[in-house]
Amino acid sequence: MPNANEATSALSQVQDRAVSELLRVAPVADDLARRFQEAGFSLALVGGSVRDALLGRLGNDLDFTTDARPQDVLKIMRPWADAVWDVGIAFGTVGAQKEARVGATDRSFQIEVTTYRSEAYDRTSRKPEVSYGDSIEDDLVRRDFTVNAMAVALPEKRFIDPHRGLKDLAERVLRTPGTPEESFSDDPLRMMRAARFAAQLDFEVAPEVVAAMKDMAGRIEIVSAERIRDELNKLILSPHPRKGLTLLVDTGIASSVLPELPALHLERDEHHRHKDVYEHTLIVLEQAMALEEDGPDLTLRLAALLHDIGKPRTRRFEKDGRVSFHHHEVVGAKMTKKRMTALKYSNELVKDVSRLVELHLRFHGYGTGEWTDSAVRRYVRDAGPLLSRLHKLTRSDCTTRNRRKAAALSRAYDGLEERIAQLQEKEELDSIRPDLDGNQIMEILGIKPGPEVGKAYKHLLELRLENGPMEHDEALNALKEWWAAQQG
Repeated sequence: MPNANEATSALSQVQDRAVSELLRVAPVADDLARRFQEAGFSLALVGGSVRDALLGRLGNDLDFTTDARPQDVLKIMRPWADAVWDVGIAFGTVGAQKEARVGATDRSFQIEVTTYRSEAYDRTSRKPEVSYGDSIEDDLVRRDFTVNAMAVALPEKRFIDPHRGLKDLAERVLRTPGTPEESFSDDPLRMMRAARFAAQLDFEVAPEVVAAMKDMAGRIEIVSAERIRDELNKLILSPHPRKGLTLLVDTGIASSVLPELPALHLERDEHHRHKDVYEHTLIVLEQAMALEEDGPDLTLRLAALLHDIGKPRTRRFEKDGRVSFHHHEVVGAKMTKKRMTALKYSNELVKDVSRLVELHLRFHGYGTGEWTDSAVRRYVRDAGPLLSRLHKLTRSDCTTRNRRKAAALSRAYDGLEERIAQLQEKEELDSIRPDLDGNQIMEILGIKPGPEVGKAYKHLLELRLENGPMEHDEALNALKEWWAAQQG
């Protein structure tokens, strides 16, 4: 058995090796530290950068902390960095970009240097009050979790870990440097960050932290929608979003930030005629993730998460004992738009996710029969640029345990995709439009711009969807026939 001194020495060796590894992959840190030292200030790599280095996942984003005030940081950084920005200077943060050679590779580092600080909310504020500190120990104690409260003082390469973050990192657990109540009172968003880090790192959240999240869940409502949205995005895009979402639901935080999710916990009817919609939703999300081709897709993941939120409002118990959710996709699309708008998502993302929610049942609406060319055209036209995501969402929405039924649905969708590919090759389905454009319509009918042109265009588009491409003379005659009927 090693004695206390031997154990301490062994831990110090581990820390020293970690520091050496950290600085091997981020030599730019030494150069920057020397500049701060020459100006009479301290600099330390801190927080997520130290955590990720110890986990072997450090990228090109480096976070530093310093006793220099923001204006002094700007003076040091501007001659050194390739680009400097001060959008976060009100919170004590200066950002920069620096190209540096690491071994035989040129790398571009994104750097943030933040003055020692403390943050606190009052009971009604949506923005933190920032005050600057003078010691790194005071700065670390204000950090959200112990695994983010470690630092490496530069250039002396001294490992600083006053809250046993290295131990918690080894145990893969999230704890707060002080009491969780104090931490969450300072910044309630940290409750969501606990869920996000659990999802990103696959860590467990300490019981006392979970208990505080339950007790203080209502405090999240003072946080701005933009900050909540950004944290939610990071959680949803993480490798294990189920873990974080479950924590948000179980602690009651989701009831404030995304109430449609816990609402999916429908009471099971006595005959168990419908599946657990909440569990189904999490499975659909995971199945959609498995179909991603170019990394995490926020649009697809949000659509998977929200695709069934219209079910609670549309649930009906039919006379024959069945449970129905008629038009839940239409209701869900409206609910999706309302929630995402409240969370300040971009108009384009709101539109795309809402559209996917609205279309997610379209495939099933055609039944199991043979798809007509007209049906295929309309399916492609309605999906537009979202077609690839709609394919993934529709396939992910099958969570039945009945292997025969699942295989039949998969084969049916395979058939649809084959039909789409065949028609795309023949008809350029991606750009379906009438065989005559607006200018041609006005010239043929001898009319000026106005509602009649739009009506004629819509009529020709319907013909195109129903019958496929037409020759010019055929389209011209069809237009004249329609116009004559309008005049009569």
